[in-house]
Amino acid sequence: IQQRQEILMRVADEFKRARGDLIGIAAAEVGKVFSETDVEVSEAIDFLNFYPYSAAKLSSLPGVTTEAKGVGVVISPWNFPVAIPVGGIAAALAAGNRVILKPASDSILCAYRLCQCFWKAGVSKKTLQFLPLDGKTAGEHLIPSEEIDFFIFTGAEETAYAMIKAKPDIHLSAETGGKDATIVTALADRDQAVKNVIASAFNNSGQKCSATSLLVLEREVYEDENFKETLLDAADSLEVGSVWDFKNRIGTLSNLPSGKLEKALSYLDKNESWAIKPSFVEENPYMLRPCIRWGTQAGDFAHMNELFGPVLSVMCADNLEHAIEIVNATGYGLTSGLESLDRREQDLWKEKLLAGNLYINRVTTGAIVIRQPFGGMRKSAIGSGKKAGGFNYVSQFMHIAYDEASSSQSRETAYLDSLNKSFAKDGAYYIEVQYALKIAAGFAYWIEEEFSKEHDHVHIRGESNIIRYLPLKSVLLCLEEKDKLGEILATIIALKMIGAKIHISLPLTSQKEEFLWLETEGKLFLDDADVISRESEDQRIESMYKVERIRFLRPDNVDRSIYEKLASKPLYIAAEPFIAHGRLELMHYFIEQSISDSFHRYGNLGIRGLKES
Repeated sequence: IQQRQEILMRVADEFKRARGDLIGIAAAEVGKVFSETDVEVSEAIDFLNFYPYSAAKLSSLPGVTTEAKGVGVVISPWNFPVAIPVGGIAAALAAGNRVILKPASDSILCAYRLCQCFWKAGVSKKTLQFLPLDGKTAGEHLIPSEEIDFFIFTGAEETAYAMIKAKPDIHLSAETGGKDATIVTALADRDQAVKNVIASAFNNSGQKCSATSLLVLEREVYEDENFKETLLDAADSLEVGSVWDFKNRIGTLSNLPSGKLEKALSYLDKNESWAIKPSFVEENPYMLRPCIRWGTQAGDFAHMNELFGPVLSVMCADNLEHAIEIVNATGYGLTSGLESLDRREQDLWKEKLLAGNLYINRVTTGAIVIRQPFGGMRKSAIGSGKKAGGFNYVSQFMHIAYDEASSSQSRETAYLDSLNKSFAKDGAYYIEVQYALKIAAGFAYWIEEEFSKEHDHVHIRGESNIIRYLPLKSVLLCLEEKDKLGEILATIIALKMIGAKIHISLPLTSQKEEFLWLETEGKLFLDDADVISRESEDQRIESMYKVERIRFLRPDNVDRSIYEKLASKPLYIAAEPFIAHGRLELMHYFIEQSISDSFHRYGNLGIRGLKES
């Protein structure tokens, strides 16, 4: 691990030296303005320095050993041609894997130049291979290959689904875009809101998965003609054109408008109108000026579809609760913003809004490694949902084992004590119950110390950057003959400690004695809302669509037929081997969320500033 860390830090130094090349290539190849690529290079450097550190941090847990999964493929997009591929490569290499980079066809030169940085710093060309390949060929030959152990993908959800169909049992970590929104309430600083929305919606021509595509205004703001005039004037004032003319804030589109974006430029729903009509600089179809749709309503095309261009759709909400419903209705969950100075509104929004990255009184783009680990939920993520730039991300690309004989922290609770008293020492499976309670005591420690706390790793003055874990509300625990009763019980106890509803699915015809016991005495571990049922494979698949997470305790418990039946409507199955270490096993039962709150008011820190000092 130390050797990998030293090499990746040398790679980071190469990126510092190559900054000018990368900025120039991205400008020429995909039309990114210099300032957009400059921060990308900085993010790439952060990834290279951070991921080997986070890999070492996980591997240094007492009793934990890690090894590489094997060969990974990074499939990167054109809109972030430097940071995203470097992040995937750095994470995979930090975990000890070999990597193949398959870049988007529109950003091959950027990808080749960044690979040169790795090779020059000492990463072998056998360890990192550059594979420029069109999507059709990749789908036919690369994706289905049994020689590939995992994939890291950023791009359209349709492409991710096609990958799953090509290889149903694929190990995929995918970020699949979003329909991101900023809500502005009547209690917002409206000038600040305009500034943040304009940057979030139109930087990089809106070609960011995190770009604000929906602007949801509380009715008072929606009807505020001064706000509307300011918003339109700010959008109209943005300079659009060649990236080589430094007055331009917005460069060219990477491709001609097509698909959903093309439809959005020529189609309005019943109650919509153009506040700023689509237009092109010098009739150049690659140079689309910012345009704004006004009056978009719930269910409209522009409400529900990702457009990936400089198109902002403005909607009206009766109040904050209504606005949250509008945003959640898209089914996506990548980023979301709130403009409000009221702490009560902020708290309500944080509780109800379903997105992986939340931003309060600031732009919704520009996530920074460690500070705002990036990644979504719902339709915006496929896989375990571990966030890029966070401490858990590299764990996806490792095989992790734990020596249970090693000492670990534990914490007794009243709940565990009551369970212990419920089972007589001479009762059946007493030893297994005690084993489960011992493991669960370790889980209780990590729930309190890691998973129930909010973490701010950077402590920036005037801005809080919280990483928190949201416990799952429902889990389907699928059991098979090889599963050990102690591990089953420890899993059940862990899920009850975090408050999840459990559905335990047992094999339909199994006569395993531990399962028979579980159906009777094991109910002492469960609540009335929990379910234990015998299910066929088809019944089990039907149950999978009713819960937030599916858990098998061993990878060989999942028949390929299950993956094949799920391929048309993919679900993530957590099938890594059970680990008796709470810091690692419990990651299956929480969703990570980042919340960035710029609480200063033009440099004035207010009451929160007094508390910090």
